Amino acid sequence: MEKPKIQFGDSFICQSIHKINSRGFWCGDDPLAYSLPLFLLQLFIMYIFTRFIYTILKPFGQPSFISHILGGVTLGPSVLSHNSAFSDKVFPSKAKNVLDTIAFFGFLLFVFQLGVKVDPTIIYRSPKRAFSIGILAFFVPFTLSSMAVFFLRQFASLDHDFSRMLSIVVQIQCITAIPVISGFLSELQILNSEIGRLAISSSFVCDICYWFIVTIKYGTYLTSTKSVGVTIGSGISSCLLFLFIMYVVHPAALWAIQHTAEGKPVQEIYIFGALLTLLFCGFMGEAIGLNAIVVAFLVGLAIPDGPPLGAALVDKLDCFASVVLLPILYIIGGLRTDVYAIQKMKNLGSILLIVCVSFCGKIVGALLPLLFCRMPFRDALSLGLIMNCKGNIELALLINWKLLNALSDECFTIMVITLVVTTALVTPIVKALYDPSMRFLAYKRRTLLHHRNDEELRIMACIHKQDNVLAILNLLTASNPTEASCIDLVVLHLVKLVGQASSVLVSHMPRERPSKHASQSEKIFNVFSKFEEAFRGKLTVHCYKGISPYATMHNDVCYLALEKRTTFIILPFHKQWIIGETTESTFAFKQLNKNVLEKAPCSVGVLIDRGNQKKFWCGYMKESIYQVAVFFFGGTDDREALAYARRMSEQPNVHVTLFHFSSIADIVGGTERSKMLDTQVLSDFRLNAFRNNRVSYKDEMVMNGKDVISVIECMESSYDLVMVGRRHANSQLMAELKKWKQGELGIVGEILVSLSTGAKTSILVVQQQTRYWGSCDPDEITPLRRVDI
Repeated sequence: MEKPKIQFGDSFICQSIHKINSRGFWCGDDPLAYSLPLFLLQLFIMYIFTRFIYTILKPFGQPSFISHILGGVTLGPSVLSHNSAFSDKVFPSKAKNVLDTIAFFGFLLFVFQLGVKVDPTIIYRSPKRAFSIGILAFFVPFTLSSMAVFFLRQFASLDHDFSRMLSIVVQIQCITAIPVISGFLSELQILNSEIGRLAISSSFVCDICYWFIVTIKYGTYLTSTKSVGVTIGSGISSCLLFLFIMYVVHPAALWAIQHTAEGKPVQEIYIFGALLTLLFCGFMGEAIGLNAIVVAFLVGLAIPDGPPLGAALVDKLDCFASVVLLPILYIIGGLRTDVYAIQKMKNLGSILLIVCVSFCGKIVGALLPLLFCRMPFRDALSLGLIMNCKGNIELALLINWKLLNALSDECFTIMVITLVVTTALVTPIVKALYDPSMRFLAYKRRTLLHHRNDEELRIMACIHKQDNVLAILNLLTASNPTEASCIDLVVLHLVKLVGQASSVLVSHMPRERPSKHASQSEKIFNVFSKFEEAFRGKLTVHCYKGISPYATMHNDVCYLALEKRTTFIILPFHKQWIIGETTESTFAFKQLNKNVLEKAPCSVGVLIDRGNQKKFWCGYMKESIYQVAVFFFGGTDDREALAYARRMSEQPNVHVTLFHFSSIADIVGGTERSKMLDTQVLSDFRLNAFRNNRVSYKDEMVMNGKDVISVIECMESSYDLVMVGRRHANSQLMAELKKWKQGELGIVGEILVSLSTGAKTSILVVQQQTRYWGSCDPDEITPLRRVDI
């Protein structure tokens, strides 16, 4: 066969295609000869254009969907493929059928993993307002846009064929696909915010409404065009397939989960069985007249989300389906998007009218129940805009209708453009309107310094894994829970979101019967339950589990702290030690701590555990002594640490030593008011030291940074816990120490961590509440009165 000649420029792409053709990888007359090199080249071109567009749009905060679809449009007849030579060489017409098949298979896997990520039981946990939002956000725009279509058909003199397509436009505009909303919220990093959780629940209800309408239309179509026997047979076959998924696939998935030990990888046979079941159900769905994509989503829903099986399936499929095969969907969408096909302004105006009516209707449908529930208008408007977001689900539906010739080239192109424009406009508006951290502003001081001795002390302990538990238990025991001033403890187990579409923050409900295969969360919570029993009447424990992405995990911490009116948050340090040696450092935990320190509605302590803790909480009744040292340089955070030490000093088995660092010059900067407060709390603590033989006071005169380092190094392993404030105002001494070490723990905190102060010594870096409604300077609202220190 004669090889085609290059009829366009000598670009890199053209030369590559010429090499592929000259080697016989592509035979133009045989669509089955679609070669791997040509396929890889198409993906490579798509990747180059997508990354280029994404780089341009990233400063504007646009989601990745925009760059993907624009990359596909760039390759299509609207831009590059408008040149017939480029189109024939890079995207031969006979190869498009093969490309469509690969895209269909890729989207099948993609939708299946989306179904795996979605938890169908979310519908039962959704608040009542989520139901009202989901129902109104679908039926209000559906009703308004349907009325707009009616009037257009009556008065606009539209073509008959184009008029029939407007019903598809209405359907696309009324969809609020939960996978699209989940991805959008994740990219905006508000997935586990209040609005994010409400949007997930509402979109799920909205999807149910959409499929209810589709089912009615499908049933109506069957009864009007097919015989009674065919209609009944189709209905029975569909019910049997649904029953098979519900009562065979779902129990089989549960059985596989029960036979997989926690922390162990899922057996490959289970993964293979799930994929085989997917292909079988998809084939059966097509055989009885159901779309295989819909069946794939239902099969995914039947498999429980999250670890072990759901997370393993998502991990196996995510890269192949999302990175390799899904871009083909954008390619074939772009190849069918031709801006030159838009010829009639009347058609363009009609579709834009329906889009605008539906857009406003969806906002109104979401606003009404939220304003009735007295949600702030900005938050309600943000949710209404989020519900209007479009993505790859809507694009796939458009492509499917285009392949069925239900949409013309003109209508398809206009709809693709509206998808891009709508999402592109919504993104920056939502970012400007909604900031979840603004909700974390407390209306009163929630600090240890302002806490009264006769009040209940509310503490939140964040846990990543079991290794964090012992150090926190020792710290809580030293915190002196008593009947007069009991501790209300909230334990939050933070888990990374894997294989799930929506974040979760739920209260732990203990099992009626203990399980031999307890999860990691249950093991952690069981330890704290025993801790509660040991301090019965003095301490109460509330256990929560938060599953969310690392990037937004701080929202769970801050939200729960605000909800529970917490005074002090304990965070594990991002580095872990075993017998004094660093074993691992997790950047995600480091970023989490940084975000919590910035946005917490109360005081925060970062606990550094060196991995050689003695079980003080178990032996405190047997005269076990817990030695605590406090470093005081000056400032709000040091005063907060000293207030915590004051409470510890009342514990009979805790000995507290205060190291007051002083110098000829100012050891730390700050206002005169701050220095007066420092003098006051030190005087009160020194007076308390005379009354309590378990409290010691040491005045350390230092001249420079080296003297401070020497004092720290001389401590060796004399103390079980060292406490210090995180922030210190600028001074000459702090400037010298800053050259030594600086980081998220503050100057002195970082030095303590870096120096060998003893393998058994834990460190607590304390930061006083920074976010308080109506005040920027915490010293301004700290009264100059006698503080009980």
